[in-house]
Amino acid sequence: MTSAAARTGHPNEDFTGAVPTAAVLIDGAGIPGSESTCRHGVAWYAGRLGGRLLSLLSLVRDRSLPALLAEAIEQVTDDHRDTCDVAAPISPSATVAVLRLSGGLIEHLVLGDSVLVLDRAGGAPLVVSDPREVIISRSYLPALEAATEGSDEYHRVLRDLRANRNQPGGFWVAKDDPRAAEEAITGSCPISELTGAVLLSNGASRIVDRFGLTDWPGVMAVLASSGPAEIIHRVRQAEKLHAVAADDATIAHCTDLGVN
Repeated sequence: MTSAAARTGHPNEDFTGAVPTAAVLIDGAGIPGSESTCRHGVAWYAGRLGGRLLSLLSLVRDRSLPALLAEAIEQVTDDHRDTCDVAAPISPSATVAVLRLSGGLIEHLVLGDSVLVLDRAGGAPLVVSDPREVIISRSYLPALEAATEGSDEYHRVLRDLRANRNQPGGFWVAKDDPRAAEEAITGSCPISELTGAVLLSNGASRIVDRFGLTDWPGVMAVLASSGPAEIIHRVRQAEKLHAVAADDATIAHCTDLGVN
């Protein structure tokens, strides 16, 4: 596992961790002003949600991934319901990716714009993603690009975009409503069909989906030869080259899936 903050001195709002039968990646999200609604902050929310989810994955084996995510969301919401405005549109939220070994199967869940890639022995990698936020964001891109980044207008457009969050016909993330977990992308496949898997925050997946530096088979090859830090290094170089603001970048690379 490798995780790098967007810039020095800035808190890393990603989280990743693993237990013997599962891996979790959380990508926290917030906008300036969220401190007025939650005194804890986005990094706290991401770490708290990841920790609660890992604990449930370790202790509870007979419930579905959406059910466990829903419980984790509810627990974290209860942790700060009395001190923070958890329902405010700009209060902290997060995307989620989960991988779990269950018997002879690999189960997976993705909520939001994190990415999970299953490296199949007999074919191209299976890429699991949730495209809803990307699709909805396209209509807001002209206004965002026309506004100065960080300006009041820029943040107004972001607020309008995020009004689509956790709404029918919109996109879904972990926040204060456990019912969002029901909207996650889920699936499973036999462990015997896989040689590995990787979970990436969208700050790391941009090596493919934003910069086009390689494809997903290429990502798996780099991971096998050089590890996740090399992926993030290449992303940082591309961000500088294209003058793109850096994002927190996190990768959890899972190998030897059939070995207990």
